[in-house]
Amino acid sequence: MGTATGQAQPRSGPPRQPNIVIFLADDWGFSDVGAFGSEIATPHIDALAHAGMRFSNFHVAGSCSPTRAMLQTGVMNHRNGLGNMPETIPDAHRGKPGYDTVMNLRVVTIAQLMKAAGYRTYLTGKWHLGADAKRLPHARGYDRAFSLADAGADNFEQRPIEGLYDKANWTENGKPATLPRDYYSSAFVVEKMIEYIESDRASGKPFFASVNFLANHIPVQAPDSDIARYAAMYREGWTALRAARARRAAALGIVPAGAPMVTMPTTRDWQKLDDDERAAAVRVMQAYAGMATAMDREIGRLVAHLKTRGDYDNTIFVFLSDNGAEPTDPFSSFRNRLFLGMQYDLATDNIGRRGSFSAIGASWASAAASPLSGYKFSATEGGLRVPLIIAWPGHGAIQAGAISDGLAHVTDLLPTLAELADVPLHDGRWQGRSVEPITGRSLVPMLKGGAGSVHGDAPLGYELSGNAALFRGDYKLVRNLPPTGDGKWRLYDLSTDPGETRDLSAAMPDRFAAMMADYRAYAKANGVLDMPAGYTADEQINRYAWEQQGRKRAITAALWLGGGLMVLALLVWGWRRRRARG
Repeated sequence: MGTATGQAQPRSGPPRQPNIVIFLADDWGFSDVGAFGSEIATPHIDALAHAGMRFSNFHVAGSCSPTRAMLQTGVMNHRNGLGNMPETIPDAHRGKPGYDTVMNLRVVTIAQLMKAAGYRTYLTGKWHLGADAKRLPHARGYDRAFSLADAGADNFEQRPIEGLYDKANWTENGKPATLPRDYYSSAFVVEKMIEYIESDRASGKPFFASVNFLANHIPVQAPDSDIARYAAMYREGWTALRAARARRAAALGIVPAGAPMVTMPTTRDWQKLDDDERAAAVRVMQAYAGMATAMDREIGRLVAHLKTRGDYDNTIFVFLSDNGAEPTDPFSSFRNRLFLGMQYDLATDNIGRRGSFSAIGASWASAAASPLSGYKFSATEGGLRVPLIIAWPGHGAIQAGAISDGLAHVTDLLPTLAELADVPLHDGRWQGRSVEPITGRSLVPMLKGGAGSVHGDAPLGYELSGNAALFRGDYKLVRNLPPTGDGKWRLYDLSTDPGETRDLSAAMPDRFAAMMADYRAYAKANGVLDMPAGYTADEQINRYAWEQQGRKRAITAALWLGGGLMVLALLVWGWRRRRARG
């Protein structure tokens, strides 16, 4: 890698550097990819896995924006502004240092680094790191960007998640944009990326392409043909699926053979569901699998295009998910059920189709994370450990088909790609000003087959919404607040127990105490705040939705109802007067 400088310089002459493509999936669980143990058809992602290296011990944040900001900057989430998201931050934390709820202006993005080194830079799909003119991707180093500023949106039309946002905030190069009539999210973000790559091909510069899918974020939606592919599947339920995936993951070498796993208390008993509940549950998982396969097909389309254009061998491909599978049940409250029922067609036969609104919920999310414990929002392995694939097909720097079980973190991706592409990193200064230093470590030694982790025995801290962890070597210290946990700190050996089934805090008091001290040091250095009593992310999202949309819609509905009653009262009064005169 080049010498660190405050400002990288563009290169002259024909490009020697590789192209880079990042495929970022949304809410995919640890075993949702075939090459990680899934039954879902993901042949194109699997092909990248076999052409490159799989990381089986790779960690992100428990929800999307903090992960995305760390991926963009190589800087931990509390230092880059995403100590929490706008949808989940408690009011007491708003405006506090590190809790900007957008990616702050004290960090340098990977697009800025790549652009300064002579790359063309493109982004399509979900952004969710700020919606103002200074924070949209076009202002953060991307030459061209067609992006969604929200956490999610409809996959078939320009429609927001009803009740959470008033519109789907799509922009192109910083200006409001309109989606095409034949829009489907996964197809569109790839089609637009191909358009961007080809539009500037004559420049002769390498490209950096960030493709950010909406799949499989709520609402779960897929083309009919993709849902139909799974028509005979998932009838045995989530517990059977969780066990089957655990067996396949062990057989593939993704997790240790015989590693124990727990049954999450939020997993319902499949046998106790009535026929209607079971039919709806089967259908939503079929739609989820179809949505994943539709995304995989689009990844294959972009890869095939690059092969046709002669770019494939000199392109670095990265695939990852932004967090574990989504457990939220949007229908958990009567108010939500009533509202969503008025906005969408919720019939079982319509689940996953245009005009539908569905989510897999905690029971299926536990299967998607198999054999890990927990899911999105939590600091369990099921929330933080996700699939990572890095491939450079025409280059010997990456061991094809290998699996690394060394600890890796999302902040490591920026320095890894910079080293592979021979792009200089900044040294804490950028364009004459001080910026947050990069804290991630290059994974290149691991990609070349080095045993263990580039983090060695160094502590690596994490916190989001009160759920917290400290990694050190093979060990993990972790705390989860309700409803996922009880607020107690526990200690696990992830090398033998990735499912977090055996708490070692009593058996290893010295290690437990040392790692607690490490966590306190991390929390102090990063300005981590304690959560208000009774806080949960689910309740905060519902509160956010009510404040942003629910209250306005309720007032509007009340005014319409009041106006209607007034008109009715006037009609009755007029009718009675006419009768009295007659």
